Amino acid sequence: MSEREQAVAAVETLVRYIEGIDGDLREGLESTPIRVIDSFDEIFSGYREDAELILQATFNGEGYDGIVLLKDIEFHSTCEHHLQPFTGSAHVAYIPVEHIIGISKLARIVELHARRLQNQERITKSVADDLETHLAPLGCAVIIEAQHGCMRCRGVKKQNSIMTTSAMRGVFFDKSEARSELLQLIYGKK
Repeated sequence: MSEREQAVAAVETLVRYIEGIDGDLREGLESTPIRVIDSFDEIFSGYREDAELILQATFNGEGYDGIVLLKDIEFHSTCEHHLQPFTGSAHVAYIPVEHIIGISKLARIVELHARRLQNQERITKSVADDLETHLAPLGCAVIIEAQHGCMRCRGVKKQNSIMTTSAMRGVFFDKSEARSELLQLIYGKK
């Protein structure tokens, strides 16, 4: 039995467990295991991606030395602890030294990490690590705000709670002025 067939069989067992059925799956559930595995291929596609390939295409920065910020990058991920979804927005910034990258690459690097079994802290740190490693900027920052299914539908059931994580590197960590300017650009506050 192939790995994919084993996965389909495992989901079929899970569906039977949830539904409390011993025999054949009812008609509406017959194809559910295959659909689940197909959706997992998309939801967890980040395992097949490589940050270096995404961030290798750089352009001459032409002396630009200000903040480059892409904010409100919507993402969807899956909590590795409960297999519950969490969704939110990422704000990704860097200050180039010599090279800049296309803005879509900032969104793609967030997606790469979000499309894995994750925790929010790891996504935040991993995106910052990738920018630092592959762009060597003067500084980089990642701020993520997300709502977690495991907080909303089970346990404490807090519907409106938002978790915020941040990773500040280089000048965003060392210099309060740079950090303040970034937060002003993101939130419009001083």
